[in-house]
Amino acid sequence: MKAPLYLVLATLFWSGNFVVGQAAVASMTPLDLTFWRWTLAAVPLLALAHLVEKPDWRAVLRRWPVLLLLSALGMSGYTLLLYTALGYTSAMNASLITAANPALIVVMAIVLLGERTTRLGWLGIGLGLLGVLLVLTRGDLQRVASLSINTGELLMIGAIIVWGGYTIIARRLGVPPIAATAVQVAMATVTLAPLALVQHVRLPDTPAEAWSLGYIALFPSLGAYLFWNLALKTTPPGTAGNYLNLMVVFTAAITLALGTPLTPVQVVGGILVVAGVLLTGLKGQPRPAPA
Repeated sequence: MKAPLYLVLATLFWSGNFVVGQAAVASMTPLDLTFWRWTLAAVPLLALAHLVEKPDWRAVLRRWPVLLLLSALGMSGYTLLLYTALGYTSAMNASLITAANPALIVVMAIVLLGERTTRLGWLGIGLGLLGVLLVLTRGDLQRVASLSINTGELLMIGAIIVWGGYTIIARRLGVPPIAATAVQVAMATVTLAPLALVQHVRLPDTPAEAWSLGYIALFPSLGAYLFWNLALKTTPPGTAGNYLNLMVVFTAAITLALGTPLTPVQVVGGILVVAGVLLTGLKGQPRPAPA
């Protein structure tokens, strides 16, 4: 019974990242948050990987080219896009777009890997796309034709495309997951350091900024990855992936608790996205292409 609790905690921590990140980008730059998030999490993650997985570090580091690519996509690229997007759109909208990620990954697997899905899988993809479009257009689908979509939401679309590519590549990595994550985080810290120096990345100046960065480094970066990977030891990836639907629920609950009401379009869009992901994940898993 521990695995479901671990998955719930991981998604709760990642949901908090949307809300806290949106508050933090009001006074800190996306690069500030990204650089310090991974810098503070790198050593604890490496220690956790060593204690929990006891990997052969030489074997892990032999995969450095792929790990470096994954670091650029999942740690640097996705995180910078996410925090930049939160400067233009709401945490709720960002989480709704992110909820379409499992369906997007199915599409990318079909296009890039030649995998196939079922009719229910295609129905799920369609529902998820419709839900995201409702959120992007505020219920006015004609805005798609005129490309009248918020800059932050366009950035979030870019973010989930980057994360989809990260997931497709990471599927075949063959490295213990916490060790792989820890090395990618360390690589992100090193590769972002020159840019951080040029851009004069700063530490938090106020208690509010310090608490925000502390939360981001401890819970979404360290705790969520630890709980997620511990759960994957006994939970199939497809089952675990469906827990990501809780991110929309948790983000909505946090948003409401902080006094920001949800719009009807967000509610309907969220229902369509979650329903689409459930159909894609539970009944529409892609099948490998025939040899």
